Amino acid sequence: MATVIDGSASVTINSGAVLGITSGTAVASTSGTSINFTDIPSWVKRITVMFNAVSTNGTSNLQVQIGAGSVTSTGYVSSGWTTNTNNVNSTAGFLMTGTNAAAYAWSGIATICLLGSNGWSFASNTSYQSSSALSLGSGYVGLSGTLDRVRITTVNGTDTFDAGSVNIMYEG
Repeated sequence: MATVIDGSASVTINSGAVLGITSGTAVASTSGTSINFTDIPSWVKRITVMFNAVSTNGTSNLQVQIGAGSVTSTGYVSSGWTTNTNNVNSTAGFLMTGTNAAAYAWSGIATICLLGSNGWSFASNTSYQSSSALSLGSGYVGLSGTLDRVRITTVNGTDTFDAGSVNIMYEG
């Protein structure tokens, strides 16, 4: 451990942690029903998922799921909201939208942060330009082990991605 003092506060840094931000490789979201990022290092404390004009061929809401060894699809406490629509809730993943349509191309970010003891908090902010709509999502899930994967999919799991790209960044 090392202590860093900046004149107003001190911060203890675990010397075994990797500092800095690691960027993944952008993935085209133009096919398939999910986009998976695996082999996330055990020291990660925050993950940012970035979306550029991501679209599907259906109306199922977008969601992010995380996991330890496999994707967790239960136990989430999550809500999604889109301008001028009702709030929706889910226990199957972190909701990013409150409504969706095949014509919508979502851009924005989602942040997943370690709260402690394998518990993860989530917040997202996305929009689609054609209707000046904004979507917000938030939630929490506890995992049975150390997070090592992130999945972007839809609530029904069958709508197919047909446009855009997704990437992640993570940090310790």
